[in-house]
Parts: sequence; structure tokens; C-alpha cells
Amino acid sequence: MSPPSRSAALLATLVVLSSPASKADDLGELRAALLNATAQGLPALDQAVDVRAPRESLEAAAIRYAEAQHGQRLRPGQWPREWAIRPEPYDALAAFRAAKAEGRQGAWLAELPPPDPAYAALVRAYGRYRTLAADGGWARLSEPVKPGAVGPAVAALRRRLAVEDAGVPPGEAWDDELDAAVRRAQARHGLAEDGLAGRATLAALNVSAAERADQIAANLERWRWMSRKPPARRVALNIADASLVLIEPGRAPLSMRVVVGQPDKRTPMFEDQIKAVVLNPPWVVPDRIAAKEIWPKIRKDPAYKAREGFVVRPDGRLEQKPGPRCALGAIKFDLSNPFGVYLHDTPARSLFAQPNRALSHGCMRVEQPNALAKRLLADDPSWPPDAVDVAILAGKTVRIPLKTTVPVAVAYWTAFADANGTVQFRPDVYGWDKALLKLLTEPAAN
Repeated sequence: MSPPSRSAALLATLVVLSSPASKADDLGELRAALLNATAQGLPALDQAVDVRAPRESLEAAAIRYAEAQHGQRLRPGQWPREWAIRPEPYDALAAFRAAKAEGRQGAWLAELPPPDPAYAALVRAYGRYRTLAADGGWARLSEPVKPGAVGPAVAALRRRLAVEDAGVPPGEAWDDELDAAVRRAQARHGLAEDGLAGRATLAALNVSAAERADQIAANLERWRWMSRKPPARRVALNIADASLVLIEPGRAPLSMRVVVGQPDKRTPMFEDQIKAVVLNPPWVVPDRIAAKEIWPKIRKDPAYKAREGFVVRPDGRLEQKPGPRCALGAIKFDLSNPFGVYLHDTPARSLFAQPNRALSHGCMRVEQPNALAKRLLADDPSWPPDAVDVAILAGKTVRIPLKTTVPVAVAYWTAFADANGTVQFRPDVYGWDKALLKLLTEPAAN
């Protein structure tokens, strides 16, 4: 005989837990809370919420909902290795038992979603885009529009922008209001804010409302993987936005652009700790990069090796000495993770001006390494800001362990709320939104 299914075992447990003395109105609380599941991008629980459904089915649905809100929809075998941010363990059945014993099932369910206001902002946006999709969405724009234009193409652009931006009145002429609205739309999609309704801008505006809702649903799921109590001092890096922010109590956030991995050399999602700041670091070239990129250049141009500062270590590996040509720039931030990626400076400063910054081999190049290093070392009296500058100019490699390691979360947010609560969208450059939504519909996720 095959073992009982997980759902059958859960129902059996709930039958034992159920008590004739339970209040009838607690079922109403459960139903009211579970009706909110689809509003947060979770599977519908309509059958269990039906007033004719037995208590056992309703309570089993409540436990499934609790598991989902704690990121347990994916089973262990479904997780790609690169998605190394995993939800914390959560015993939904034990939590339900405790809530039931205290007579607070409804309150327990209400407390299950991630408490961050950014999650709540995405939930609201998810509702808006689902409604827009149900109402037919918006018409596609086929014709780029230039400033000064007049006619139907301008009117169509105005109508499209007005769906998401209340500050766009109708009309057929390009004016200052439209110019500002185009720039706002470009900012919301991470595009160059040039005020030109060109092909990149039209491509972003032509993504359907249904696709935007799906994109938000994928990011709501990722929120359920994150810690419910993030450290007060931390670094948060968004791969999809190619940006980083250092958050510290009592200080303004330090935000900057980053360069992340190319689509075929992806930066993974993971959590780590910055353990040290390394000034004037050498670059020990990964074997795959050495074999595919550096050694072919040396064979083609023997002078390349000395010109770029490469030496062969005793173990046979290539190393690039510190200096202005070193790929790590003047500062490296030590991490320790199974992917071998870290944060570092770069001599290729022009890359930070590009809207698409998925350009590295997987490591994360930071736009303001000097400012980040000084903030991280602020609690070390041996390393005041001037000392950091002097050490860099000296050119010698110096590794400075942090007195307190700083947590880092490297996540993939293609839809997120900015500081003003405005929802931002970024391209799914790695295809991870689509991959996640597909995994969530596979039988193992049920």
C-alpha cells in the first residue's frame, strides 16, 4: 500500500484537532482571510472558502496558505542552484495549532504575509494590473514619436501613458507635459530618461497588463523567501535593476549603480557577509576566464601579458597585479560564497552610464567603491577616510577585516516599489520570472 498523501495526512491531523466546542464564527474569520490569497498572487482557495466546505477542508487550506506565505510552494528538488536565497524553515501546522488553541486563527492568517511596506505596495499594484488586464489592458504602440510631433500617434501615446500616469491629459500635440510624462515612464522602466518615445520606450510600454501582473506575482513570491527581520545594517543588491544600497540606522542610505553578470554568466541570488575591505587587490583569474579570454590574447600578442600586469603564480594560475589596469580596480569587498563572486571596483567606469549593466562575468562591480569602503569602515578608528585614500595611493595590497561583518542580500527584483511607493519594472534579463512562474505551476509545487 502506498503511503498517504501529504494532503490526506494533513486532513487526518486536522480532524483530530477539530472540536465540536469550537466557535462557529472562527470559520468566518478563516474564510475572510483566505479570500485574500489570490489578491497576493497565490493559488485560489475558492473551494475551501465556500460556506458549504467542511471545517477540515477550510483548516487544511489555511495551513497551505500559511506555507505559501512563508515561501514553501517550491519543493527542495525544484530550486535552481543559482537561487540560493531560500525561505527560513516554518512549521505551518504547529503555528496553526498554536493559533487555534488561542482562538486567533483569523489574526494569525492576517499576520502571515511579509510585513515590509514594499511587499504591500506590490500587492496593491498586482490588484491594479489584474484589473487592467480584465478590462482589456491597453492598445499597443507601433510608431515611435518624436518631440514636436502632432497627430494620432501622439494621441495614442498620451492614452497609453495616462493608464499609469494621471498627469497626462488627452491631446494630439507633443508638449512639455507629455515630455515630462515620457521621462517619468522611462524612469519607471529603468531606461535612459531622454524624453524620446523610441523603440526601447515603446517596447516597455507594450508589455501587456497581464504580463505585468505575472511579473509582479513572481516578485511577490520572492518576497516570501526573504527574512522577516532583516538586519538593521545591511547591503541590498538588486540584480535586475543593477543597483546597490547600503542601509544603516540613523544615516541616509548610500545608493549606487552596479554592473552584474551577463545573461550567460549570471550573478546568483544569495545572502552573504562582507568580511573585509581589500585595498589594491590582485586579481587571481578564474581558470575558465583565463582559458577562454586571457591566454588567447597572450598567445596572439605576447606583449599583452606584461602590459596588462599579468603574472603566472607558482600554482600555474594567472594573476593580475594591483594597479590602474587591474580588473578589480582599487578596492575589493570580500565575500565567502560557493559561487566565488564578490563586490569590487573596476577601471571600466563608463559601464555605469549604460542602462543595461548586465555585462560582467558574474561578480558585481560597484560605482562608488571608495564611498562604500569608508562607510563600512566608519566604526574602525584605525581607518579614517583619509587613511583609506593614502593606502590606495601607496599601491600596496592591504586587507582590512571589518570589526562587524555586514550582511548582503543579492536578490532579483524585476518589479519593486521605490522610496515613493511607485512601482518600478525592469526587464527579466535572466528569464528567472518566467522560470519561477513555470515552477510554481508544476505538480510538485501543489
